[in-house]
Amino acid sequence: MTEPRVIIGLFNPKSPTNVGGVMRAAGCYQADSVVYTGTRYDRAAKFYTDTQDAMETIPLTNVECLVDDLPSDMKVVCVELAVGATPLPHFEHPEKAIYIFGPEDHSLPQAVADKADHVVYVPTIGCMNLAATVNVVLYDRLSKAETSLAGDDLIRQSRDSRNRLTVKASPETA
Repeated sequence: MTEPRVIIGLFNPKSPTNVGGVMRAAGCYQADSVVYTGTRYDRAAKFYTDTQDAMETIPLTNVECLVDDLPSDMKVVCVELAVGATPLPHFEHPEKAIYIFGPEDHSLPQAVADKADHVVYVPTIGCMNLAATVNVVLYDRLSKAETSLAGDDLIRQSRDSRNRLTVKASPETA
């Protein structure tokens, strides 16, 4: 197995809906794995919400600590509305990173943020939910990558089987 490049770390998530949304984002944006701490998700996991079956290809693992046993070249990036954090539009993503997100109803512990190489936040009015934040951060990483995916072949491969929409050429481009 190759070394992971992108890991999503969830600190004590409580909502199976949000974890399902995180798994879908992990699949869409090609994260290597999702790890989480705590017991709240385990109690709620029976309410399966991974609508894209990402768990079949992306491991979802409960761990004791999100920053233990990481490859030495993997950077820790905490994503939190924290005073002094870097706004996501100004952030340069490391090649290898674990992105650690706090729980839906609290913040990351100071001890976790203190171990981070970077702390970033999504500049919004108010806070987004966990799955939405993961999607925004992973999309930002993709959009800033030198080798981002694009084109009609990707669209055909990614869209729902009922989607057959085609954009007609405008007179200016025809």
